Amino acid sequence: MHTCPMFDWEAAWHAALYGPGGFFARGEKPSAHFRTSPLVGPELAEALLTLLSRVDAALGFPPVVDFVDVGAGGGELAFAVRSLASGSLASRLRVTAVEVGPPVELPGVRWTTSVPSCVGLLVGHEWLDAIPCPVVTGPSADPWITRWWPSLADGELAEVGSPRDVAWAAAVSSVRGAALAIDYGHLVSSRRFTLTGYRGGRQVEPVFDGSCDITAHVAFDACAAAAGGDRVLVSQRDALRALGLSGSVAGAGWDWLESAARAGRIAELRDPAGLGGFGWLLHGNGVAVADLLPALPPWRPNPASFPVW
Repeated sequence: MHTCPMFDWEAAWHAALYGPGGFFARGEKPSAHFRTSPLVGPELAEALLTLLSRVDAALGFPPVVDFVDVGAGGGELAFAVRSLASGSLASRLRVTAVEVGPPVELPGVRWTTSVPSCVGLLVGHEWLDAIPCPVVTGPSADPWITRWWPSLADGELAEVGSPRDVAWAAAVSSVRGAALAIDYGHLVSSRRFTLTGYRGGRQVEPVFDGSCDITAHVAFDACAAAAGGDRVLVSQRDALRALGLSGSVAGAGWDWLESAARAGRIAELRDPAGLGGFGWLLHGNGVAVADLLPALPPWRPNPASFPVW
């Protein structure tokens, strides 16, 4: 881990992920290096389709409704949403995957390298955590640190989340409907330096040579304030339940086995010590958040998700 005060963390981080030969720029797929909710099974896509259906209804069923997957990786989530959509929604649905790396040929999925204007639902699934940030050492006079990391002690490192705030505010403003960030994160009351790496399914010390994914927890409260408007921050565990994923087992014989397998996948997605502890930051833009999700408990960070070095 670099400790030189002159080291440009943000530039090195960006080059390692998105520069020539960078981790994502050369086409590395997240699925080869860490487990994410879209890889568990189709259930996350099912829940997001339920959310999209609510957005669609709140918008008055426009002739074209968008599902935009920002930071799409291998396109697993985008393709699942396209494949599972049915009825009137399917006939009007336009699915776009946003990714800087080489696109993957997937039926019904458009690829682009920048966030488009859209009408429907924009989802950034583990996107914000991969946006490079400056890193400072306390004490720091950086305005973002002063506002969002006041507990930073002398000699401690901190990620300055302002690039993520800007990116999220721009994403929310690009959509008429709703924007959803799903990620691991922290709040002003629980800040910690969390920059880490992932390679081959293992957490590793981050190195800036393009050999590993480099990530850090998202300051959800700062992102929420930057985008503004009608919003809610809840846990994946609670949101999935509110969108119909309960994990109950029913039936007999082969039906019971399929039901049990599905329940196991839902349990993984809703595990509060794992994926269920992720935050869902949902903004409405021309749509009331209360029409999309019922009142749920506020999200709280899971300290077990913080890397230990």
